[in-house]
This record gives sequence, structure tokens and C-alpha cells, in this order.
Amino acid sequence: MRLDKFLKTSRIIKRRTVAKAACDASRVSLNGRVAKAGAEVEVGDEIEVRFGSGPLKISVRSLRESVRKEEAEELYEILPL
Repeated sequence: MRLDKFLKTSRIIKRRTVAKAACDASRVSLNGRVAKAGAEVEVGDEIEVRFGSGPLKISVRSLRESVRKEEAEELYEILPL
């Protein structure tokens, strides 16, 4: 699954265009490297997103094309920084 789509599906970022813009601005890392929006995400990958309020580091637990709002947090686990 594409990185920008995962960020949107998991509701870490609300819109895919915003996720793509964050990737283009080098605010998203995949496994320790700055990643483009089209980078492929797999289960077990670590993603770090740097927001204005501070960084968020997660581990990918599951990949699904669509998910209900209540189930979105099941797709990832928040990691300590």
C-alpha cells in the first residue's frame, strides 16, 4: 500500500492530499529514511510523521484498503520516541 494512502486510511492524516504534501515536505520517514508518498508500506514498518506539535512514531500492524473510523487505530501501534 502507498504511504500516503496508509496515512489517510489509518486516519493519522485526514486527507490523502495532505499526506502527500507532508511527504513532499520531507516530514514523513519510513524505517528511518525520508519517504515519498508512493513508497510501499508493509506490516512491521516504522513510520515517523513530524507535525507542528511534535513527532509521532508508529509501527504498522495491519494493512487494509478501507476501515471504519472506530477500527482505524487497529492498523498501527504508537511507539515511544
